Amino acid sequence: MNRAEDKTGVCGIGRFAVVASAFPHFGEEDCLRGWNGSGTVFLSGCNLRCVFCQNFDISHAPTGRRCRAEELAELMLALQEAGCHNINWVTPSHVVPQLLEGLALAAEAGLRLPIVYNSSGYDSLETLRWLDGVVDIYMPDFKFWSPAVARRLAHAEDYPEVARAALREMHRQVGDLVLDENGLARRGLLVRHLVMPENLAGTAEVAAWLAHELSPHTYLNLMDQYRPAGQVSGPQGRSRFPELTRPITTSEWQRARSDAQKAGLYRFDRRW
Repeated sequence: MNRAEDKTGVCGIGRFAVVASAFPHFGEEDCLRGWNGSGTVFLSGCNLRCVFCQNFDISHAPTGRRCRAEELAELMLALQEAGCHNINWVTPSHVVPQLLEGLALAAEAGLRLPIVYNSSGYDSLETLRWLDGVVDIYMPDFKFWSPAVARRLAHAEDYPEVARAALREMHRQVGDLVLDENGLARRGLLVRHLVMPENLAGTAEVAAWLAHELSPHTYLNLMDQYRPAGQVSGPQGRSRFPELTRPITTSEWQRARSDAQKAGLYRFDRRW
Protein backbone atom coordinates (compact mmCIF):
# COMPACT_ATOMS: atom_id res chain seq x y z
CA MET A 1 0.00 0.00 0.00
CA ASN A 2 1.53 3.33 -1.13
CA ARG A 3 0.79 5.79 1.65
CA ALA A 4 2.62 8.55 -0.23
CA GLU A 5 -0.25 8.45 -2.73
CA ASP A 6 -2.77 8.65 0.15
CA LYS A 7 -3.93 5.06 -0.35
CA THR A 8 -5.34 3.27 2.69
CA GLY A 9 -5.26 -0.32 3.94
CA VAL A 10 -6.73 -2.14 6.92
CA CYS A 11 -5.92 0.73 9.30
CA GLY A 12 -7.84 3.25 7.19
CA ILE A 13 -5.05 5.85 7.26
CA GLY A 14 -3.35 7.33 4.20
CA ARG A 15 -0.60 9.92 3.77
CA PHE A 16 -1.27 11.86 6.97
CA ALA A 17 -1.72 10.65 10.53
CA VAL A 18 -5.18 11.27 11.98
CA VAL A 19 -5.17 12.56 15.55
CA ALA A 20 -8.32 11.89 17.57
CA SER A 21 -7.15 13.90 20.59
CA ALA A 22 -4.04 15.20 22.34
CA PHE A 23 -3.98 16.18 26.01
CA PRO A 24 -2.26 15.68 29.40
CA HIS A 25 -3.53 12.24 30.48
CA PHE A 26 -3.81 11.37 34.18
CA GLY A 27 -5.09 7.82 33.66
CA GLU A 28 -1.81 6.32 32.52
CA GLU A 29 0.69 4.41 34.67
CA ASP A 30 1.95 6.28 37.73
CA CYS A 31 5.48 6.48 36.35
CA LEU A 32 4.19 8.17 33.18
CA ARG A 33 1.49 10.51 34.45
CA GLY A 34 3.42 11.86 37.43
CA TRP A 35 1.82 15.09 38.65
CA ASN A 36 1.43 16.96 35.33
CA GLY A 37 0.15 14.13 33.15
CA SER A 38 1.44 12.10 30.22
CA GLY A 39 1.29 14.00 26.93
CA THR A 40 -0.90 11.60 25.02
CA VAL A 41 -1.46 11.82 21.27
CA PHE A 42 -4.32 9.44 20.41
CA LEU A 43 -3.92 8.29 16.82
CA SER A 44 -6.90 7.03 14.85
CA GLY A 45 -6.84 3.72 13.03
CA CYS A 46 -5.17 0.45 13.99
CA ASN A 47 -3.51 -2.54 12.36
CA LEU A 48 -5.51 -4.93 14.58
CA ARG A 49 -9.23 -5.59 14.71
CA CYS A 50 -9.86 -6.52 18.34
CA VAL A 51 -13.58 -7.18 18.76
CA PHE A 52 -13.54 -5.84 22.36
CA CYS A 53 -11.53 -2.65 21.70
CA GLN A 54 -12.33 0.06 24.24
CA ASN A 55 -11.33 2.72 21.70
CA PHE A 56 -13.46 1.13 19.00
CA ASP A 57 -14.85 4.45 17.77
CA ILE A 58 -11.42 5.70 16.68
CA SER A 59 -9.58 2.45 15.96
CA HIS A 60 -12.09 0.76 13.64
CA ALA A 61 -13.54 3.87 11.98
CA PRO A 62 -10.82 6.54 12.04
CA THR A 63 -12.07 9.96 13.04
CA GLY A 64 -10.21 13.11 13.95
CA ARG A 65 -7.90 15.65 12.40
CA ARG A 66 -5.55 14.82 9.53
CA CYS A 67 -2.23 16.31 10.59
CA ARG A 68 0.77 17.24 8.50
CA ALA A 69 4.22 16.98 10.03
CA GLU A 70 4.17 20.63 11.08
CA GLU A 71 0.87 20.12 12.93
CA LEU A 72 2.14 17.00 14.70
CA ALA A 73 5.19 18.96 15.83
CA GLU A 74 2.97 21.75 17.16
CA LEU A 75 0.87 19.27 19.15
CA MET A 76 3.93 17.73 20.79
CA LEU A 77 5.44 21.10 21.62
CA ALA A 78 2.15 22.26 23.12
CA LEU A 79 2.08 19.22 25.40
CA GLN A 80 5.62 20.00 26.52
CA GLU A 81 4.61 23.60 27.18
CA ALA A 82 1.69 22.30 29.29
CA GLY A 83 4.20 20.61 31.59
CA CYS A 84 3.67 16.98 30.54
CA HIS A 85 6.40 14.54 31.56
CA ASN A 86 6.59 12.74 28.21
CA ILE A 87 5.10 12.50 24.72
CA ASN A 88 2.94 9.39 24.55
CA TRP A 89 2.07 8.11 21.05
CA VAL A 90 -1.04 5.95 21.50
CA THR A 91 -1.59 3.30 18.76
CA PRO A 92 1.30 4.50 16.56
CA SER A 93 2.26 1.29 14.71
CA HIS A 94 0.59 2.18 11.40
CA VAL A 95 1.80 5.81 11.22
CA VAL A 96 5.44 5.65 12.31
CA PRO A 97 6.86 7.47 9.23
CA GLN A 98 4.40 10.32 9.72
CA LEU A 99 5.25 10.59 13.42
CA LEU A 100 8.97 10.63 12.70
CA GLU A 101 8.43 13.51 10.26
CA GLY A 102 6.69 15.48 12.98
CA LEU A 103 9.17 14.54 15.67
CA ALA A 104 12.12 15.77 13.60
CA LEU A 105 10.51 19.20 13.32
CA ALA A 106 9.55 19.24 17.00
CA ALA A 107 13.10 18.33 18.07
CA GLU A 108 14.50 21.15 15.96
CA ALA A 109 12.09 23.50 17.73
CA GLY A 110 13.14 22.39 21.21
CA LEU A 111 11.22 19.22 22.12
CA ARG A 112 13.19 17.46 24.86
CA LEU A 113 10.69 15.08 26.51
CA PRO A 114 11.01 11.27 26.48
CA ILE A 115 9.04 9.58 23.70
CA VAL A 116 6.65 6.79 24.74
CA TYR A 117 5.66 4.23 22.08
CA ASN A 118 2.30 2.92 23.32
CA SER A 119 1.33 0.08 20.97
CA SER A 120 -0.67 -3.13 20.71
CA GLY A 121 2.54 -5.14 20.41
CA TYR A 122 1.64 -6.02 16.80
CA ASP A 123 4.73 -4.25 15.45
CA SER A 124 7.07 -5.24 12.64
CA LEU A 125 10.77 -5.54 13.33
CA GLU A 126 11.53 -3.28 10.37
CA THR A 127 9.45 -0.50 11.87
CA LEU A 128 10.97 -0.93 15.33
CA ARG A 129 14.48 -0.71 13.94
CA TRP A 130 13.63 2.71 12.50
CA LEU A 131 12.88 3.75 16.08
CA ASP A 132 16.14 2.56 17.62
CA GLY A 133 17.62 5.60 19.36
CA VAL A 134 14.38 7.57 18.94
CA VAL A 135 11.95 5.97 21.39
CA ASP A 136 12.85 6.20 25.07
CA ILE A 137 10.04 4.13 26.58
CA TYR A 138 8.30 1.26 24.85
CA MET A 139 4.87 0.41 26.28
CA PRO A 140 3.42 -2.49 24.28
CA ASP A 141 0.49 -4.73 25.09
CA PHE A 142 0.96 -8.47 25.20
CA LYS A 143 -2.66 -9.35 24.53
CA PHE A 144 -2.91 -13.08 23.86
CA TRP A 145 -0.75 -16.16 24.19
CA SER A 146 -2.90 -18.45 22.02
CA PRO A 147 -2.90 -18.05 18.20
CA ALA A 148 -6.45 -19.42 18.10
CA VAL A 149 -7.68 -16.78 20.54
CA ALA A 150 -5.81 -14.05 18.65
CA ARG A 151 -7.43 -15.17 15.40
CA ARG A 152 -10.92 -15.15 16.91
CA LEU A 153 -10.67 -11.93 18.91
CA ALA A 154 -8.25 -9.80 16.86
CA HIS A 155 -8.28 -11.37 13.37
CA ALA A 156 -4.51 -11.92 13.70
CA GLU A 157 -3.49 -15.52 14.30
CA ASP A 158 0.18 -14.52 14.21
CA TYR A 159 -0.23 -11.95 16.98
CA PRO A 160 1.57 -13.98 19.71
CA GLU A 161 4.55 -14.69 17.46
CA VAL A 162 4.77 -11.09 16.24
CA ALA A 163 4.41 -9.70 19.77
CA ARG A 164 7.18 -11.91 21.16
CA ALA A 165 9.56 -10.81 18.42
CA ALA A 166 8.57 -7.17 18.87
CA LEU A 167 9.04 -7.20 22.65
CA ARG A 168 12.45 -8.82 22.27
CA GLU A 169 13.52 -6.01 19.92
CA MET A 170 12.08 -3.32 22.17
CA HIS A 171 13.92 -4.74 25.15
CA ARG A 172 17.14 -4.99 23.15
CA GLN A 173 16.91 -1.29 22.37
CA VAL A 174 15.98 0.15 25.77
CA GLY A 175 16.33 -2.59 28.41
CA ASP A 176 14.38 -2.79 31.66
CA LEU A 177 12.41 0.25 32.79
CA VAL A 178 14.46 2.88 34.60
CA LEU A 179 12.82 5.40 36.94
CA ASP A 180 14.31 8.68 38.11
CA GLU A 181 14.49 9.98 41.67
CA ASN A 182 10.88 11.20 41.39
CA GLY A 183 9.54 7.85 40.22
CA LEU A 184 9.10 8.97 36.60
CA ALA A 185 9.98 6.63 33.75
CA ARG A 186 13.03 7.77 31.81
CA ARG A 187 13.89 4.81 29.60
CA GLY A 188 13.03 1.15 29.15
CA LEU A 189 10.24 -1.34 28.55
CA LEU A 190 6.84 -1.30 30.28
CA VAL A 191 4.45 -4.10 29.31
CA ARG A 192 0.67 -3.98 29.58
CA HIS A 193 -1.42 -7.14 29.87
CA LEU A 194 -5.21 -7.07 30.12
CA VAL A 195 -6.63 -9.90 32.22
CA MET A 196 -9.64 -11.33 30.40
CA PRO A 197 -12.62 -13.51 31.37
CA GLU A 198 -12.08 -17.28 31.23
CA ASN A 199 -8.31 -16.68 31.08
CA LEU A 200 -8.56 -15.97 27.35
CA ALA A 201 -5.40 -13.86 27.43
CA GLY A 202 -3.24 -16.70 28.78
CA THR A 203 -1.81 -14.66 31.63
CA ALA A 204 0.34 -17.41 33.17
CA GLU A 205 2.04 -18.16 29.85
CA VAL A 206 2.59 -14.49 29.07
CA ALA A 207 4.08 -13.82 32.51
CA ALA A 208 6.36 -16.86 32.32
CA TRP A 209 7.65 -15.76 28.92
CA LEU A 210 8.31 -12.22 30.14
CA ALA A 211 10.17 -13.44 33.22
CA HIS A 212 12.18 -16.26 31.69
CA GLU A 213 12.72 -15.20 28.08
CA LEU A 214 12.87 -11.41 28.43
CA SER A 215 13.75 -10.33 31.97
CA PRO A 216 12.53 -11.04 35.51
CA HIS A 217 12.83 -7.28 36.04
CA THR A 218 10.16 -6.51 33.43
CA TYR A 219 7.81 -3.76 34.64
CA LEU A 220 4.24 -5.04 34.17
CA ASN A 221 0.91 -3.29 34.29
CA LEU A 222 -1.45 -6.20 34.94
CA MET A 223 -4.75 -4.55 34.07
CA ASP A 224 -8.06 -5.48 35.67
CA GLN A 225 -10.36 -3.11 33.80
CA TYR A 226 -11.74 -5.38 31.07
CA ARG A 227 -15.32 -4.52 30.21
CA PRO A 228 -17.55 -5.42 27.24
CA ALA A 229 -16.99 -2.88 24.47
CA GLY A 230 -16.72 -2.62 20.70
CA GLN A 231 -18.38 -5.45 18.80
CA VAL A 232 -18.94 -7.40 22.01
CA SER A 233 -21.35 -4.92 23.56
CA GLY A 234 -24.21 -5.27 21.03
CA PRO A 235 -26.77 -8.08 20.72
CA GLN A 236 -24.86 -9.81 17.94
CA GLY A 237 -21.64 -9.61 19.93
CA ARG A 238 -23.29 -11.14 22.97
CA SER A 239 -24.27 -14.17 20.92
CA ARG A 240 -20.92 -14.49 19.13
CA PHE A 241 -18.68 -13.83 22.16
CA PRO A 242 -20.68 -14.88 25.24
CA GLU A 243 -17.57 -15.29 27.42
CA LEU A 244 -16.66 -11.62 26.84
CA THR A 245 -19.95 -10.10 27.98
CA ARG A 246 -18.89 -9.61 31.62
CA PRO A 247 -16.03 -8.03 33.53
CA ILE A 248 -13.46 -10.31 35.15
CA THR A 249 -14.21 -11.68 38.61
CA THR A 250 -12.18 -11.07 41.76
CA SER A 251 -10.95 -14.67 41.69
CA GLU A 252 -9.83 -14.32 38.05
CA TRP A 253 -7.85 -11.21 38.97
CA GLN A 254 -6.29 -12.84 42.01
CA ARG A 255 -5.29 -15.88 39.96
CA ALA A 256 -3.69 -13.67 37.29
CA ARG A 257 -1.70 -11.73 39.88
CA SER A 258 -0.61 -14.95 41.56
CA ASP A 259 0.44 -16.47 38.22
CA ALA A 260 2.56 -13.40 37.41
CA GLN A 261 4.26 -13.51 40.80
CA LYS A 262 4.88 -17.26 40.57
CA ALA A 263 6.54 -16.66 37.21
CA GLY A 264 9.07 -14.44 39.00
CA LEU A 265 7.79 -10.99 38.09
CA TYR A 266 7.77 -8.42 40.89
CA ARG A 267 7.67 -4.95 39.31
CA PHE A 268 3.97 -4.16 39.04
CA ASP A 269 2.32 -0.83 38.37
CA ARG A 270 0.65 0.51 41.50
CA ARG A 271 -2.15 3.03 41.08
CA TRP A 272 -2.55 6.02 43.37
